[in-house]
Formats: sequence, structure tokens, C-alpha cells
Amino acid sequence: MITSNRDEHAGRANAAAPEFQLQKNKKIIFPKDAKAGGTWFVAGENGMVAVLLNGAFKTHIAKPPYRKSRGLILLDFFEADTPLVFFKEMDLHNIEPFTIILYQTKTLHELRWDGNCKYEKPLNPSGNYIWSSATLYTADVIELREDLFDRFIHAGKKITADLVREFHAGHNNDQENGFVINRQTGMKTFSITQATVNTGRIDFLHNDLLQHRISAETLLTNQLQTVHR
Repeated sequence: MITSNRDEHAGRANAAAPEFQLQKNKKIIFPKDAKAGGTWFVAGENGMVAVLLNGAFKTHIAKPPYRKSRGLILLDFFEADTPLVFFKEMDLHNIEPFTIILYQTKTLHELRWDGNCKYEKPLNPSGNYIWSSATLYTADVIELREDLFDRFIHAGKKITADLVREFHAGHNNDQENGFVINRQTGMKTFSITQATVNTGRIDFLHNDLLQHRISAETLLTNQLQTVHR
């Protein structure tokens, strides 16, 4: 289960509801950003899921104009036959720093670009992880959110997709640093998106918090499955 809250400035146009598209004959689904046409969350029929966060390890000073939107960079991963090789070889000169969480069948990677160097970190796909954008949250707040997540994981309940979404929608007493924010600066949480990967399918759910609308789609996957007898 991969779940993401999208935080943006209230002045930014809302994204379109998730739709299926063909990209180089590969079927994918994603909510499209109205500004640049990219996205922050994509799932593909090859069983791959990728999520984009702004920033790498720490807050950076934006230096626009950039050569290409990070949301379009994320879509480029789904054109590649070998996304990790693509990341190693791609030219990121004049691309704003980002973090990408990349899930492929039985593999999970954290990919970062800090504006100068690329970083690739393999993770255990059976593990539990939480990330917070370095551009929006201080180290202390990130640590607090990690502690809340750890308590959620070890609360003794069976972790379901519904419970994970409830976690992402909770802790709303803090509008500055909760999981659903509404800051005085205009930054607020636009949506909660989730991909639940099962054998042969990905259940894709998008909760538009601004329009109070939930979209649910199922993407059938074509990754090979091994049957043990």
C-alpha cells in the first residue's frame, strides 16, 4: 500500500481526477497536474508505482526557470524499460531537487536528486516507511510524524488500506504540521491518493479534499506471476 498526501499552495489549480492513459503503449493511471501536465503519483500496468516529493534532503532555494517540471520527469520513468538504469543515466541538469519512491515487483527504491548529485537507496519492500517533503517540514516535525507513524504501525491492529488512509487524514488539530494542513501561508493539503498492489491488479483511489470527491479505479497488471506448487 502506497499512500500520498499532496500539499500545494491554495492559489494553484486543482489536479484533474485520475484517468487511464497510454504512454508508449503502456497503460498508466495518474491525477494530472493542471499547471504543467505532470503528476506526483503514477501506477502502471507493469505493476510499477511511483510517488514524487518536492526536495531532496533539505530545503533548497528555488532558482527558476527550470528546464522541465518534476511531475513530467516522473512520467518519463514509465516510458523506460529499466527505470533504475534510466535514473542513473538521465540528465537532471537544471531540474529542481526531488525525491521519488519507486516500487516495482518485489523491489522498492528511494531516489533523490539534490540539484548536484543523484542518490539511490534500495529498501525492503516488506517494510513500513513514511516520507515528508524537506521543503515543507522541519527536521523536528519530520521526526514527530515518523513517531506517529511508528505508533500507528505497532498499535496491534491489522493494517488495511482504509486504516492507512484514515491515518493520512488524521491529526488535524495541527493545521500547520498535521497530515492535512491548512497553513496561514496558503499551503494546504489538496488530496490523498493511494495505490494498493495485489496480484494481477492495482486498486487506485484518489480523495480530492477540495472538491470532496473520491475516485476509485482498478488497473489490471500484466507482470508475470510465478505459481509455486
